[in-house]
Amino acid sequence: MKAIITGDIINSREGNVLQWLESLKTILQKYGKEPKQWEIYRGDSFQLVIPPQDAILVAFHIKACIKQTKNYDVRIGLGLGEETYSAQKITESNGEAYVNSGECFEKLKKQTLAIRSNNSEFDNTINLMLSIILLTANNWSNIVSEAIKTSIEHPNKHQKEIAKLLKKSQSSISEALKRGGYEEILKINKFYQTQLSNLW
Repeated sequence: MKAIITGDIINSREGNVLQWLESLKTILQKYGKEPKQWEIYRGDSFQLVIPPQDAILVAFHIKACIKQTKNYDVRIGLGLGEETYSAQKITESNGEAYVNSGECFEKLKKQTLAIRSNNSEFDNTINLMLSIILLTANNWSNIVSEAIKTSIEHPNKHQKEIAKLLKKSQSSISEALKRGGYEEILKINKFYQTQLSNLW
């Protein structure tokens, strides 16, 4: 079982491309090697393969990374399933995980993040939760995005340590995480991980 992220950058042609491109490359490099595990193609589209249990948090990690720069956001289709062919380039690999990811991405309209597996009941539950948290996440400011990105990257650090890393006060980090719905994201992620075992 694999999780495939298919995504693109919203407003990618506005401003300086390097503003989001370098951030995207840096974040994708944390999760694997190019081009077997991730690739940027067609200018502003990308694919990434990750373990299924990491999918939700990685998607929000990428979102927080891109939203640190004003006006940019990301659309992500998450696909779960088997990988039947592993090529040297992820964009040439195949299997139901890739098909589910591509179809999920193509069906994204106003929602910027959704998931698709071979279990519609599972998908409906998780997608409902995602649609609710996205009401908050789609409006993250760069300060909130930075706090959430750093917290995801340092899951074992307390707010005090996160504040020190970002050279901010603990109260401002606490407020940013609260405004961004960070606790709710962690709860959704935990629920998602417990439900994964029902898929296979």
